[in-house]
Amino acid sequence: MKKNLLIFIPSYNVEKFIKKVLYSIPKNLLKTNKVEILIINDCSTDNTLKIIKNIKKFCFKKTIITNKLNCGYGGVQKIGFDYAIKNNFDIVAMLHGDGQYKPTLLSKLIKPINDNFENVVFGSRMLKPKNALKGNMPFYKFIGNIIITKIQNLLLNSKLSEFHSGYRIYSVKILKKIPYKYNSNFFHFDTEIIIQLLLAKIKIKEIPIPTIYGEQISHLKGIKYSYNVIKMTLIATLCKLGIIKIDKFKIK
Repeated sequence: MKKNLLIFIPSYNVEKFIKKVLYSIPKNLLKTNKVEILIINDCSTDNTLKIIKNIKKFCFKKTIITNKLNCGYGGVQKIGFDYAIKNNFDIVAMLHGDGQYKPTLLSKLIKPINDNFENVVFGSRMLKPKNALKGNMPFYKFIGNIIITKIQNLLLNSKLSEFHSGYRIYSVKILKKIPYKYNSNFFHFDTEIIIQLLLAKIKIKEIPIPTIYGEQISHLKGIKYSYNVIKMTLIATLCKLGIIKIDKFKIK
């Protein structure tokens, strides 16, 4: 029996990229899954919405949500996860609208969950670190990724190759167990949900993916982001030790 797959695409000012991203989603997914594409337009100020609405000859069911106010990167993920749970999907995949992650890899990343071997799969650019530089990852981001990930692994007793990839596939049954609604609406949502998965003792499968840095506009402020992810990791460590308690890190 085919599993219901939701591919949700956070989209903010991606008029240059969104059409190519949508048409690059592999059609062979329809052989293995019932697929719906959910595009979340997060109050874009360019022609993103117009382009999405005018997509023609698209083989997948397409749903568009347009936020009246900008909800942020984390806020958009909450909307996508809520939609997946409410509409009884089995798998939810996040694919960025700016083309930073290859849609053609979706089949490979989804397969371990389709086959019931895994519950969470992340695409990692750092399993083969040299390839990250070949993909034009700025050197300061490359070094920062390595250092911050090492700190996070040390504090959380984990062994992830990186905490900062946005190419993520989840089994919806796992999301139902995770209090993601308490998480930030900003970029460090990604770190918070990893911490929640680790606290719940849920294995994260990593699969190597290429690094793509091109014309994409980065809305990520490096220093602020680094501060927030380290702060959240320290708070989670204190929660784990029983020193403090906060709702987002109370995992049943």
